[in-house]
Amino acid sequence: MKTAIIGLPMVGKTSLFTILTGVHQETHVGSTAARVGVATVPDPRLEELARLFEPPKVTHATVEYVDMPPISKENLRDPSYLGSLRLVDAFAHVLRLFADETVPHEKGSVDPLRDLEDVETELILSDLVVVEKRLERLEKDRKKIKSAELEHEFALLEQSKAALEANRPLRRLEIDAEQEKRIRGFQFLSRKPMLYVLNLGESEAGELHAREKEYREGPLAGLEHTSVSAVCGKIEAELAQLPPEEQRDYLASYGLAESGLERLISATYSLLGLMSFLTAGETEVRAWTIPIHSTALKAAGAIHSDFEKKFIRAEVVNWKALVDHFGYPGVREKGLLRLEGKEYIVKDGDVLVIRHG
Repeated sequence: MKTAIIGLPMVGKTSLFTILTGVHQETHVGSTAARVGVATVPDPRLEELARLFEPPKVTHATVEYVDMPPISKENLRDPSYLGSLRLVDAFAHVLRLFADETVPHEKGSVDPLRDLEDVETELILSDLVVVEKRLERLEKDRKKIKSAELEHEFALLEQSKAALEANRPLRRLEIDAEQEKRIRGFQFLSRKPMLYVLNLGESEAGELHAREKEYREGPLAGLEHTSVSAVCGKIEAELAQLPPEEQRDYLASYGLAESGLERLISATYSLLGLMSFLTAGETEVRAWTIPIHSTALKAAGAIHSDFEKKFIRAEVVNWKALVDHFGYPGVREKGLLRLEGKEYIVKDGDVLVIRHG
């Protein structure tokens, strides 16, 4: 699963990408090349299971981020730039809330809602071009042949065009599963889930939660397939330079229990509809990424395709029960280790042992 970090120039998105992924590669002004990096999904459950089993290897789940050059009319005309945007699963749009005279805003002032609308408009216009071109082709095809498939596509694209012309992103379009399947191949930019990342100044670092709530319940309330997270890029940069044992004290000095980036990664995970199940033993403790509502059969396939093909059953226990009862013998004795079939819906935090042929 890939998430593109997007935004206008000088909003702090590349700094956030670097802190998230550790990728420091230089980018040239005016470049339309995307940079890719991987961020670890924070998961305290793994640390507790690792203390119990003491394995040589602990493997966290990961999220892939793409650092995109600034959104602009010029960049959105570049095929390689558009291609990079279309290939991701979601966007993290960094909105600048911090004021800094040494970092001028290209619009001359800090106004996050204006920036949000400007970027959304560019995505909408880009999609409108695609829709209009396809509708032109469909008009010609419908005159040559009668096809229910063409009629369905035409009606759906007409509906999409009306939404875009009303300046509504396609993620707000209410369509059924069959229509979603029909539209998916276009990889419309305004259809992708959107995480708004509020980038605050150091003076507001202690108000991350309050500002997040303000936007979630105010201007961003009720928007379909969107989420919001707040960070302070300056603090996150300083935090990244500290050893782990000093990071919690540093955060506490600002009244924070966790870093903004931890919440940002978790919000990305949630927005993409993902969750983690775990495997735990003496050789490795690991988190595996699967879509929410996945079956035990699909979870087995995430580990290895052979496990899915030759699945017999899954032994399932909640991670906390496994820790509290000091391992598998303890949960077996208490009757907490369950046998589940291939249709079992895996829950976040389940520890699975897959039995296969």
